Amino acid sequence: MQCDWPLLGPLQWMRYVNKQVKVKAGKDEERRGWLLTVDPVSASLVLVDFKEDGGASVQVVMGHAVEEVEVLQEADEETTQRLQSSFLPAKTRRLDPEELRKRRAGVRSWLEKNRIPVEEEGDELRVAGVLTITPPYGPEDCCSSNQIILDRIQKLIQSVFQIQPDHTETDPDCPSTMAV
Repeated sequence: MQCDWPLLGPLQWMRYVNKQVKVKAGKDEERRGWLLTVDPVSASLVLVDFKEDGGASVQVVMGHAVEEVEVLQEADEETTQRLQSSFLPAKTRRLDPEELRKRRAGVRSWLEKNRIPVEEEGDELRVAGVLTITPPYGPEDCCSSNQIILDRIQKLIQSVFQIQPDHTETDPDCPSTMAV
């Protein structure tokens, strides 16, 4: 029983993260879900409930309203992984080294075909000495202090990538077949 939830602090709150909890808030309010995180300023709880169709619902319980937090179940490894990846963009999935190599080669080839100087520095691509593209080599992976060049290269790389979820092969010579 945690009557003074906001006063517990982050170290105590961490004991509840990635666990299924029952939260009593108010006289007759009760919420259940997997505790994803606790806001360190407001002590608000973010609860996730996984649906059978693969989706998830999210509830936020304001910290000042929390009267009691009870742990119902510890998360197994699969649930913990699902909680941690629930709010990541779909493109954040991990690519194996071979897929990354193909993507790097495809982006490099596309830039060279567009007459843009590009060279490899380890696992990064360096464009015209002023822009860096890091794995997995998408538009959001570009970094440069020159906003004009950054914008143009991002648009060029965006033209290479088309979302094709069922297509896992890439052909570096055909930009329209590059998988995201």
